Amino acid sequence: MKLLIKNGRVVDPSQDLDKVCDVLIEEGRIAALGENLAGADEVYDAKGLVVMPGLVDLHTHLREPGYEAKETIRTGTMAAAAGGVTTVACMPNTAPVCDNSIVVSGIKERALREGFAHVEVVGAITKKQEGKELAELADMAEKGAMAFSDDGHYVKSSRMMTLAAKYVSAFGKTLICHAIDPELDSDGFMHEGAVSARNGVPGVPALAEDIAVARDVLIAEYTGTHVHIAHCASKGALDIIRQAQKRGVHVTCEVTVHHLTLTDEACADYNTAAKINPPLRSMDHVEACRQAVLDGTASAVVTDHSPHCMEEKDVEFRNAPNGFPGLETSLGVVLTDLYHTGIFDLKTVVQKMSREPAELFGLNAGTLKVGAPADVTVVDLDKEWVVDPEKFYSKCHLSPYAGKTCRGRAVATILAGKFVMKEGKVKDYAKA
Repeated sequence: MKLLIKNGRVVDPSQDLDKVCDVLIEEGRIAALGENLAGADEVYDAKGLVVMPGLVDLHTHLREPGYEAKETIRTGTMAAAAGGVTTVACMPNTAPVCDNSIVVSGIKERALREGFAHVEVVGAITKKQEGKELAELADMAEKGAMAFSDDGHYVKSSRMMTLAAKYVSAFGKTLICHAIDPELDSDGFMHEGAVSARNGVPGVPALAEDIAVARDVLIAEYTGTHVHIAHCASKGALDIIRQAQKRGVHVTCEVTVHHLTLTDEACADYNTAAKINPPLRSMDHVEACRQAVLDGTASAVVTDHSPHCMEEKDVEFRNAPNGFPGLETSLGVVLTDLYHTGIFDLKTVVQKMSREPAELFGLNAGTLKVGAPADVTVVDLDKEWVVDPEKFYSKCHLSPYAGKTCRGRAVATILAGKFVMKEGKVKDYAKA
């Protein structure tokens, strides 16, 4: 089966490529790039559209096993395909916790059968994410765990975190840190600032993030292990990481779409869709996140896709769980608020949402080089659409972007050479 994508503007930072040409796909891989290619079984005309490597999201919660009422591997990867994402990494805070090789294998096998995107598995650092005893790190690595994290929980014990860092360095893996001090975080419900004061809601100081990041950076420096800081949202934390990188410390970080585009003003009306952790912060922190992307401090833009049951979020602000689904809105929001406003150029968008995340964890993704897997996202940069959570493929029909008019959207997603989404419709087109 040969698929030819014709006349598209191909943007691929891995080849320093930005030009109109054709892309020929054969047997699930990129077979050729050039002009006037022919000889395909199917032709997709991408004239006026952008053709880029499939997006790679390093931070998602697919909720399976155990929380299938919130999301499943199937619905979560359908949401990914709808948003132009071809690879997702899922966090281990499931039930049971993904802290052993059996759960890793089970998630991978389910994803192969039912997934509409490639699924990388992040295993837990400690058993049951309790921070008391190391999980089966080597066994999980052998079964293909991409990295290890107690995401949703801070590993409070510095001894345990140091031990984990030394251990995983033996087999070349990375620790992904949920770096928020739980004692400073426990009494607050949103960012500590003008909005929390006006609303009368106890706030979480940015210091909670800064302190935790500083410790984990020091552990990375001491052990030489690659430590990746998840969902950075504090200007202080980002500066700590920036200075460590200048010293040669093997520490990297990611920022989320919402921390790049929303402030704590989104919580001013007690909208539980905007209640997340780390919390949405003030504009100075948002600007710091943007600068971190531009100067290379942050290696990836992620979603932290965190769906919940609707009834869980339909409560008083303080009692609502943190998180919302982001896979279906991430690219559209980035294009609207960061690309079309001139803050990011298109190369930066592709670099931080595809190429660099793949490189960071050694994934076979993020490139359209000949021979690479044919994971492709086709984008209409000018397509206008309105965010309607009721139309989400995710089980959670909630978003702080609800009603937002976006400019730019994925119009086709190709996974291993086969369409999984066309014009917003996700399905197995090979079997249709």
